[in-house]
Amino acid sequence: MNRENKRKKLEKGYYKRNPCNEPFKCKVCNHDVPPSGAGSDHRNHCPHCLSSRHLDIEPGDRKANCGGTMEAIGVWVRKGGEWAVIHRCKICGSFSSNRIAADDNPLKLMSIAVKPLGNPPFPLESLG
Repeated sequence: MNRENKRKKLEKGYYKRNPCNEPFKCKVCNHDVPPSGAGSDHRNHCPHCLSSRHLDIEPGDRKANCGGTMEAIGVWVRKGGEWAVIHRCKICGSFSSNRIAADDNPLKLMSIAVKPLGNPPFPLESLG
């Protein structure tokens, strides 16, 4: 099944219980993304540019009607030290969090992580 085909009718929660084992082409960077290499059975973003598609309201439900590009805007650290990418939909503004994959671009992850440090919301001189 093509993971972009969110209209295909499957039983509720199908993607929660079943792996996403179809390759896909990233709509942002045109990178071919294989299902293997993520370190899990549920690949949900491009390992090259970290972008995703707005397909779900709840993980695996495929009920989002917008289908917009989910831009990687930040990272956070989950309990236990695991990193996750914060995505925001460019169309509807919805947020989601997805754990990083084993083959994600480390330079892209680090550039997103340090971006707030390069542009703080206050003058750096006020720290002194």
